[in-house]
Amino acid sequence: MQDVIDALRHANQVVAMPLDLPEFDDIVDVEEDICVPLHPDFKQFLLTVSDVICGSLEPVTAADPVSHTHLPDVAAYAWSVGLSREMTPLCAYADGFYVVNLEGAVIQWSFDGHEHEEWTSIWEWAREVWLVS
Repeated sequence: MQDVIDALRHANQVVAMPLDLPEFDDIVDVEEDICVPLHPDFKQFLLTVSDVICGSLEPVTAADPVSHTHLPDVAAYAWSVGLSREMTPLCAYADGFYVVNLEGAVIQWSFDGHEHEEWTSIWEWAREVWLVS
C-alpha cells in the first residue's frame, strides 16, 4: 500500500486549485449521506490520496461537498443508472464506473450493467489503472 501511495504522491500534478484531503469526520459524514459503510481500504484511500491529481481519471473525493467528484453525488448518480447499492463508486470513466464491492475489491462496471475486470483491492486498482491512465 505505501509504495502505491508514494507513487501517487510522486505523480501528483500541481494545479491552481488543489484538492483537500478529508478528515475522518468528513468520511463519517459521507457514510451517513450515502447510508453505506465504506470498506476500510476505501476509507484509507480517501484519507491518504484523494487529493492526488494524476492521469485522466478522477476518483471520488470526500472533503469538498461542491466538487463534481464528491462521493455522495457520484453515488446518487451511479445508483440511479443501475449500479447495485452493494457497490460504491470509486471513479467514473467513459462507459461506467470503477466500483468497490463489500469485500473491498474494485470492479469495472459499465452502464449496460455488465461487470468486466476486477482488482483484489483499491491499491491494486490505483497502481494498475489510475497511475497509468
